[in-house]
Amino acid sequence: MNFRIADTFTDSLAALTAVQQTAVKTTAFDLQLDPSNPGMQYHRLDRSRDPNFWSVRVNRDMRIIVHRTKESLLLCYVGHHEEAYGWAARRKIERHPTTGAAQLVEVRETVQEVVVPTYVYAEPEAPAPRPLFADVPYGDFLRYGVPPEWIDQVREATESTLLDMTEHLPGEAAEALLQLATGETPRLPAVALAEAGPFAAREVSPRATADSVRSSSAPRVRASSGTVRTQLDAKAFEHPDAQRRFRTIESVEELERALEFPWERWTVFLHPSQRELVERSYSGPARVSGSAGTGKTIVALHRAVWLARSNPDARVLLTTFSDTLANALRFRLRYLIGNEPRIAERLEVHAMGAIGRRLYASNFGAPNLATSDQIRAFLREAVSDDAGRKFGEHFVWTEWSSVVDAWQLESWEEYRDVKRLGRRTRLPENQRATLWSIFEKVRTRLASEGLITEAGMFRRLATKVGESGRYPYDFIVVDEAQDISVPELRFLAALGGGRPNSLFFAGDLGQRIFQQPFSWSSLGVEIRGRSTGLRVNYRTSHQIRSQADRLLAPEIADVDGIVEDRRGTISVFNGPPPLVQTFQSEEDESAAVGAWISKRLEDGYEPHEIAVFVRSPAQIPRAESAAREVGATYRILDEAMDTHRGELSVTTMHLAKGLEFRAVAVMACDEDVIPLQERIESAADGSDLEDVYATERHLLYVACTRARDSLFVSGVEPGSEFLEDMRPGSPGQLSIQ
Repeated sequence: MNFRIADTFTDSLAALTAVQQTAVKTTAFDLQLDPSNPGMQYHRLDRSRDPNFWSVRVNRDMRIIVHRTKESLLLCYVGHHEEAYGWAARRKIERHPTTGAAQLVEVRETVQEVVVPTYVYAEPEAPAPRPLFADVPYGDFLRYGVPPEWIDQVREATESTLLDMTEHLPGEAAEALLQLATGETPRLPAVALAEAGPFAAREVSPRATADSVRSSSAPRVRASSGTVRTQLDAKAFEHPDAQRRFRTIESVEELERALEFPWERWTVFLHPSQRELVERSYSGPARVSGSAGTGKTIVALHRAVWLARSNPDARVLLTTFSDTLANALRFRLRYLIGNEPRIAERLEVHAMGAIGRRLYASNFGAPNLATSDQIRAFLREAVSDDAGRKFGEHFVWTEWSSVVDAWQLESWEEYRDVKRLGRRTRLPENQRATLWSIFEKVRTRLASEGLITEAGMFRRLATKVGESGRYPYDFIVVDEAQDISVPELRFLAALGGGRPNSLFFAGDLGQRIFQQPFSWSSLGVEIRGRSTGLRVNYRTSHQIRSQADRLLAPEIADVDGIVEDRRGTISVFNGPPPLVQTFQSEEDESAAVGAWISKRLEDGYEPHEIAVFVRSPAQIPRAESAAREVGATYRILDEAMDTHRGELSVTTMHLAKGLEFRAVAVMACDEDVIPLQERIESAADGSDLEDVYATERHLLYVACTRARDSLFVSGVEPGSEFLEDMRPGSPGQLSIQ
């Protein structure tokens, strides 16, 4: 007998207390080990629309809803007695007649609005809103996975009703409708469609009919009512759309892993577009992109695990640009391979700097790395008074770090001829000569003291790997690739060696907050033709995503001309609109944010589900003041990102990367705080002012998109210029409001 769990079961399990979860998990394990055990107390649900729904007693109050046939047992839901029975009464599981995917369908009649008549003075009626999908052929709805009984109502959907309606539809149907509403063409899974069955006689587009004729016939069974239903067999659960909500569990260890962290749905259920990227074979370096919340990190994690599982002797490196994010990846990896130590032995997680130092030590001895403070001091000593007046300390530092050291330039000729990508100030040859005299002194000073820069460390490692042809890792997966530096990418290119599947990158150009742009192809990493974008946002509500998207352009291109199109991204759930407000004083702002936090707590949010972000450490006291307004216990997060239950999180926007909370307040968005006045003044020579504004926008975008359900963005009047872009009605991406 096949044993399966549904995402609705893990969702409902996550809502229970720890004590209740323990009891439910015990019963779930008993069901998997012996579902026919006489001790299991099954009860058929008379009120259910699905004759295969049964309840299983957990204890006096808790019940598990299961879908039970001779061939399979599916855990569907768990809750208190009446709640669980009510859930089952409104749902059924069936195979979609066109796509062939097993679906958990909410019975349409149970979600009809109850209209209470009222009598008021009749104002002139406004024109009725035009239905969004009036011209969509019936057969296309079937192809998109809309349950047949919902199609008539879907055709009547307007902008004001669509979001509410999609909450009652299977995921693939909801996503397709949202894509249609935003002008996109839904992408169907790469599987054959099942026969349209009894619905083929109705209005079907020629394209749908042709596809149906080419497809194989689905098994059918005649129900007692005389209607024809498609048979719910194992093949229905193998469909990519079914696998996003139903998971076949092969062992007790797999069930244990699935139930250990029930709120982390991505450990068990993958979207078809994600699974396709995880398991695809690439002839060279590949990159997956997508806006915040579309699951790039999830794809990277699953890709690393899949490579390790599929290649039993391979060594896999999962890496990112900072120790903070590497710690987060390491923690999440436990969800996927917690009870598979053999995979853990071959799958390493390190930040780029850490793995560079480790490999350097094993090949050349421990590196004597120069700190940024040391190099800045060497630069100050090397700059003459005349050169200092001409260029400025900040410009000299960024020219060194972004050009000379990053590209490891060793001669005047190399510096004279280099393309200074990302540096917008043009330098004639005589000025470059002056600067090179400074940099040459610094290079000499480093050599005399036996120091090496991190860029030099990566270059020497890359040379060593290239000359030896020995690769310490078979596969490398890189998360947050938009902030990988020039020397790091050169090193990764050497580790990959041009081998198939050796390099896989996940990142979003819209979240680049640390590095200046540069050409990947110039370093031998050519991803053209192997770059794919994700379009479904799982983390952030539609309202938060659509307002945060206004901070960025609809298209962002890298230096190599590869364009990331941010249009067409959809969120799979609804929520309250974000609040964007400015106040007369910092005290007024703290009081308002404190009241907002208090309301979230009253609504049932746990303290650890709430965070307050600010631009820089200088604004941390303002966040603390807001937390004290409600007497909340809070924790200022450091680079370890060590969150605690029972405590609010307070941190900077830079450290917000990789985090997720139900509710987020982004404070202190003042006129001189974001964009940060110090950065603007340091770019007064015009070399990187445009990049300062871009990365500051990206930083606010990152902070806002850490919120799942509720977002409050605030500042002191007049407020950051970016806030106007976020307000409703500002120019931005077209989307359903």
